[in-house]
Parts: sequence; C-alpha cells; structure tokens
Amino acid sequence: MEKEKNNSYAIPIAIVIAGAMLSGSWLYISQNPPNKISEEKNQKIATAQNVSVSALEEAVLPSVGVILPVSWGDLGAKLVSVGAIDEVRFKALYDERGQFPEEYKSLLVGNNADKLKITKDNAGYLLNLFWALGLASKNPVLDSGEMANPRYGGAGNFASTGGWTMAQGNPMDHYSRHKFFNLMPEQQALVEKISKGIYRPCCNNSTHFPDCNHGMAMLGLLELMASQGVSEQEMWQAALAVNSYWFPDTYLTIATYMKNKSVEWKDVKPEEILGVNYSSGSGYQKIASQVVITPSNSQGGGCDVSAGQSVSVPQQKQSGCGI
Repeated sequence: MEKEKNNSYAIPIAIVIAGAMLSGSWLYISQNPPNKISEEKNQKIATAQNVSVSALEEAVLPSVGVILPVSWGDLGAKLVSVGAIDEVRFKALYDERGQFPEEYKSLLVGNNADKLKITKDNAGYLLNLFWALGLASKNPVLDSGEMANPRYGGAGNFASTGGWTMAQGNPMDHYSRHKFFNLMPEQQALVEKISKGIYRPCCNNSTHFPDCNHGMAMLGLLELMASQGVSEQEMWQAALAVNSYWFPDTYLTIATYMKNKSVEWKDVKPEEILGVNYSSGSGYQKIASQVVITPSNSQGGGCDVSAGQSVSVPQQKQSGCGI
C-alpha cells in the first residue's frame, strides 16, 4: 500500500514538474514574440520613414523635373556671340566629363522655343547658363546695388565674377555690359523687389547682392522671367523650385521642418521659404538645428563666400554649384 501510495503521488508531482517545465518553456517562447514584434515594428517604422522621405523628396525635387515659365530662346547663342561664354572651352569642359547631351548643345547654340525644364540632371548646367546671363546682362542691380559698393573693393573680387572662368577674356569685361533685355519700369521694379527677397543658404545675402554664382544665376533667371511677362507669384514659385534643385538637402530639411508643423510642401508660401528666416545661411542653420533628417542622395549645397569676402578663383566644385 505504501508503494502504491508513493506511486499515487508520483504522477501528480511529475505532472507538476512537467507543467512547470512546460510553463517555463512557454514563458521563454512568449518572450520571443515581443522581440520579434519589436523588430518588425522597427522595420515597419523605418520603412514608413523611408517612404515618407521618398515622398517628401518627390514633392520638393520631382523626378520628372519642373517646367519653368520661360523659354530660353537663343540666349545661349547670344551669350556665346558676345564672349560671355567661350563656346569651345565651355563645351570642352562638359565633353571631358562625358556630359554634353543634345539638350545642352541646343541650349548653348540653338534656338529653344519650349519652356525650360529643370531636373536633377541639368540643374548644374542651367546654373552655369543663368550665371553667365546674370553676370553679362545690363542691369541697375549690378550697376548701383551692393556689388558696386566700394567698401567691398570692387565688383570683380567676388566668386560670382572672378569665379566665372568660361568667358572670353576677363569676366569683368562682360559685367553688366550686354543689353539682352529691355525691361519696362514695372518689370525692373519686380526684379528689384523679388531679388531682395530671395536668399541662399551659402551666405546671408539676397539675390540683390549676387556675390556668388547662385545669386548671380538667380538674378539672370529673374530678369529672363520679367522680360517674358511672368507674374510675381509665378516668379516666386519658379525661384523656389530652382533653389531647391540647387540646394537639395537644404530644402528637404526645410520641407521636413514644415511637415513637422503640419504644413505640406505644396502649401508653403515661396516668398516666405525663400526669405531670410529660412533660406539664408543663418536662417537655415536655425531651422536645421530643429530637424533630424537623413541626407538625401542628391548632391548640391552651399559652396560660396559671404558678403565682402574677395576671391579670384572658383569656389564651387560640387554638383549643382556650377562650373
């Protein structure tokens, strides 16, 4: 009986021990799913963030490009004819890089009736064309604006002038010299107004003080748009699109900042974003300090000098920075 009694307890004890073991096993297994779920959750979050960044980049820098409200016409050929662009050296520069498609050739020497389109691929090329145009085009902004202030030692000492190495002869031989446009007083007033409101993250100067290539190029674009009767709002919108392609990481960061404030990029006010609080060097730094973002694969960014700093050689070597 005693043996039977002991055996009678053996089974329940074995069951308890087995149950404990099974229970422990279950607890161990039950700890895995949370880890797995956590990993899956992190992966989903990371994927969502990548999708979000991708969608944001598409909003700021459309992969199909942005059509600008102007036609280039034969301005390239005119710039070549007056020597503001040395056709042979300019073409050779791109041939060396294996980057001189038919589009580039047409813009340089052809006649282009269609509206210009800026893309990630041609942003740097258009920058160079607009740079030459802004430098060579006769305009009061260059004649009597900040560039002419004697405190800076002369207009020829800036990156936008001394840095333009694609002209025939000295670039200052072409500075505000060639009459490409006959702007009406109201058109010139528009150029003056908007140029004072467009900044760039490489410095704290507006386009009205085009001491770097981006500023000089933007001035050329503003003159071109004004000459073709583009409205003020369209000019602001086009300027924001162009600046975005020239400074992609900058404007992706600004777009992220705005999105965090529940403002979609399509709803921003171009004149506000292009202003000193967002697009100037100091303004952008304040915005960037409040944003955590993974840099895009786009290249570009600031590469110029601040007001009053003299240079005699190009400062720009990155894609999107010209030359």
